[in-house]
Amino acid sequence: MTDPKIKVAISGASGRMGKELIRAVSQSRDFQLASAFEQKDHPESGKDAGTCAGVSELGVRIGVEAETAIRKSELLIEFSLPEPTLEHLRVAASAGVRMVIGTTGFSEAQKREIEKHSKEIPVLWSPNMSLGMNLLFALAKESAKILGSGYDLEVVESHHRMKKDAPSGTALKLAESLAEGRGWDLKQVARYHREGMIGARPDQEIGIQSIRAGDIVGEHTAILAGTGERVELTHRVSSRAALALGALRAGKWLMEKSPGLYSMQDCLGIK
Repeated sequence: MTDPKIKVAISGASGRMGKELIRAVSQSRDFQLASAFEQKDHPESGKDAGTCAGVSELGVRIGVEAETAIRKSELLIEFSLPEPTLEHLRVAASAGVRMVIGTTGFSEAQKREIEKHSKEIPVLWSPNMSLGMNLLFALAKESAKILGSGYDLEVVESHHRMKKDAPSGTALKLAESLAEGRGWDLKQVARYHREGMIGARPDQEIGIQSIRAGDIVGEHTAILAGTGERVELTHRVSSRAALALGALRAGKWLMEKSPGLYSMQDCLGIK
């Protein structure tokens, strides 16, 4: 007898990531789309979620009542904006529904609210669900540690012109990984802007630069530049399918966990 499929709800079902998630769920042996929802008055509300995502009909209509949709599921996957993510997290916590969060751009107060609700339900929150990107975080940390102070550290990230936050949450996590490798506090060493006569680079600094252009899905590079050489660690996303598949892997892993706040690094067993 096969195990029953995990009933999943997809928030932002008509967005780019929402549709990618629906496609991934439709092809998965482990998940069943229980509900899909969007903001009120969305033009695709009431339509079949599978048809909107470019796959066959799934028999699930895109709704606009978030609470109803969440309570139909065992797992909620959310890639949206901070405010609706927290609204849906509150519902999930009250309903005992596990949650995978790929949303970025949270304030410190909002991060604390995520931590609070993770005491009620298992929550996996990661700025990037890609397996390769999470490997890069670990490589960047170890590289900064091994190469040491003779190598300057920079992060360059590129995304599509519609992305609302900068730097990306992934870029910040990558910079944090570099800082951890050096034993630094990123808040003390991050440099987000350079212009004019800025003088020589200080010994402890991590530059973080953002590019917004065209339809770039996502590209992140950690640069470790020393005398006579430099190391560049780059991850490129060519399709959001990588993020969707990572989110499903995270969701399946989360089903076996007790309440707490987890990361994709925890899911992959990366120390």
